[in-house]
Amino acid sequence: MDKYYDKVQEYLNMDTEIEFEEFRNYYQDVLSYLEKQQEEIAEDEIWKSLFVVESIMSNAENRANTAKKTAERKKYKKMSERTKLYAQFFTKKLHDMGYTQDQIEERFDKMLAEGQAESESS
Repeated sequence: MDKYYDKVQEYLNMDTEIEFEEFRNYYQDVLSYLEKQQEEIAEDEIWKSLFVVESIMSNAENRANTAKKTAERKKYKKMSERTKLYAQFFTKKLHDMGYTQDQIEERFDKMLAEGQAESESS
């Protein structure tokens, strides 16, 4: 999950938007990785997984509203729906571990800031 987390941080700090094909490929790679996860995953991986799927979901929702091609809009909508299910799953896992929604949001803010700081230092 580290490589997907690093990549999403890179994407979030880009000045331009990636093309549909690259977005779709990244989405498919992440889902394929998550679907193969059979064992209990470590807490750090849950945080990174949640951050990645939330980022994909948010971007897919925005793109579904702005895409010019109807086929792409539909695909973005489907991506958003599937990643939302994963986001709910990982959020529930964190709640089961004792984290509150406020703690989750605070950690997210730190993760976003971490990516921005890395982007500014490179």
